[in-house]
Amino acid sequence: MENNSNAKLLRIFIGENDKHEQHPLYETIVFEARKQGLSGATVTRGIMGFGANSRKIHTTKLFEISSDLPLVIEIVDTEEKVKNFIKSVEHMFEHTKSGVLITIEKVEVVRYNASK
Repeated sequence: MENNSNAKLLRIFIGENDKHEQHPLYETIVFEARKQGLSGATVTRGIMGFGANSRKIHTTKLFEISSDLPLVIEIVDTEEKVKNFIKSVEHMFEHTKSGVLITIEKVEVVRYNASK
């Protein structure tokens, strides 16, 4: 991807324990992004959060160590690639019955280049 004033930031919020066919869901999503030629993907592990059902707060605190911490997968690319990617992974969320939040934001890519 080149510098682009109309790029999109895709964020996918899931749980660390979410699986897709015995594999961590976040891994499956990142591998699919690579397969589709997206510019890159980053998975960030949250230290605290809760989802749509709000039943339990997941945290890394010593007294309440959770094994299902929140994860955020971020991908920046063109709008077309981002929307096509969402369509291609949508079935994963239905199949896993996992909670998910997907957002898209407009971003401006100021610099994008590979390391040497």
